[in-house]
Amino acid sequence: MRKLIILLTALTFSLGLTACTQSETQQNLPETSPADSAAAETENNQIAAPNETVAYEEVLEEGMTPIYADALLDGDYAVEMKSSSSMFSITDCILHVKDGEMTADMFMSGTGYLYLYPGTAEEAVCHEEADYIPYDENADGVHVFTIPVQALDAEIPCSAYSKKKEKWYDRTLLIKADSLPADAFAEARFATVESLGLADGEYTIEVTLEGGSGKASVSSPAKLTISGGNASAEIIWSSNKYDYMLVNGEKFKPVSTEEYSVFEIPVTGFDYPMPVSADTTAMSQPYEIEYTLYFDSATVKAS
Repeated sequence: MRKLIILLTALTFSLGLTACTQSETQQNLPETSPADSAAAETENNQIAAPNETVAYEEVLEEGMTPIYADALLDGDYAVEMKSSSSMFSITDCILHVKDGEMTADMFMSGTGYLYLYPGTAEEAVCHEEADYIPYDENADGVHVFTIPVQALDAEIPCSAYSKKKEKWYDRTLLIKADSLPADAFAEARFATVESLGLADGEYTIEVTLEGGSGKASVSSPAKLTISGGNASAEIIWSSNKYDYMLVNGEKFKPVSTEEYSVFEIPVTGFDYPMPVSADTTAMSQPYEIEYTLYFDSATVKAS
């Protein structure tokens, strides 16, 4: 069945490539011939129209700067990949860094796409099938696409070919650099307990919250505890409607919810926007929201 699908798809691609070539050849002619019109229509019919796509979701966040392979150590890392389309859902992503180059294995939530192309849909229809990226099917039946990655925290344009619709859909992807472990970077991206020379004890530190709707806040300065070379902070939210927080994938329950939601969480580093998530029950149903906490090392004071 898969061979039949690929054969039929190859025929469709061949017609589209011919149309694209004819269109380029004829573009300087003063008049459009019937053959040109038919070729252009064939090409356009392979690209999903705006009314055939779901709403675009921004993947690039304010303040992001591209992170290239030379800033990372060789290795394989589980990372978070964002997609601009809810119809192109990625359940897991493995980033491979080797010899100054990066690729990413994307584990798809469904099996609806036959090929990817590292560019726009308009570019995809003008290339041969050999330039497309096919999927691999793992032992669990999951479709896995492997794509080249130029940079993290930067948009990755790609287009996906739907088996059912037989059309190309534009997608934008992004791999979040802050989802990498700290030891993946060639140089430290933030200050640590060791680099700051903080001895075990209790301190206070100014902390800034960003993300969400902007309505939530946390108390500052916060209580900072250093024990065994590790840092933790007491985070006091502006409401008591937060029932858990996530830091590096680890869930933390509040130590108090009497007046405010109070958490004790690890501080993975100072002087950088530390990613966290917090689940709020203030809405009609629980909702997990992404935030960052910035711990300013210049404000550390002994208690």
